[in-house]
Amino acid sequence: MPLQNRVTPFGELVATPARGAWMGNRGRLHDAERRIVRRVVPSYRAWVTCVLEFRARRRTVMTPGRYTELFFLDEATALAAGHRPCGECRRADFLRFKNAWLSGNRDRGVGETSTISALDRELHRDRLEADGRQRTTEGVLDTLPDGVFVTLPDRPDEALLLWRGALWSWTAAGYEAPRRRQDVTPRVTILTPRSTVAAVSAGYAPAVHESAGP
Repeated sequence: MPLQNRVTPFGELVATPARGAWMGNRGRLHDAERRIVRRVVPSYRAWVTCVLEFRARRRTVMTPGRYTELFFLDEATALAAGHRPCGECRRADFLRFKNAWLSGNRDRGVGETSTISALDRELHRDRLEADGRQRTTEGVLDTLPDGVFVTLPDRPDEALLLWRGALWSWTAAGYEAPRRRQDVTPRVTILTPRSTVAAVSAGYAPAVHESAGP
């Protein structure tokens, strides 16, 4: 039976037999029976996305007392859920993301000499409401860069990836046939955190699952 450790673009944790291409961490969310008992740890801000293999390390998923291993369809999904690249196993991506984030968020008071915890504090404000729910923003589709997730007013439960001029419907196994962006309403709800959208606009290109095209 699959564990409840797959992350959706809404930041929710679901159980699915479909495998993810990336691993992530947002603290310890499970109990001794490997059941999810919380969605977030309020004090834990370093939500990262990691590669599946690194330096031959091996872990037993959801070991009691350790952090909860989370899995994502692709990096675009992880960014929408509020995660960023890991600074250890994805050092080059981490530096690209940090530089793009700083470039796109000059009004945040975080500079090149700031610690990564300062950036994580800003991301934490962007990704969560006070009650722990995902924080979203409203916007216009034509102002958004490829690689972010949105929902439409008439289908708020369907996460759509904006990618190469189309909107791709997310599923745990991959993306379904897309709709042209000009065929949908221009007003959308943006799932990807605001400062991450700015980083993508500033040049950070997230990895996207092959089902959305080469």
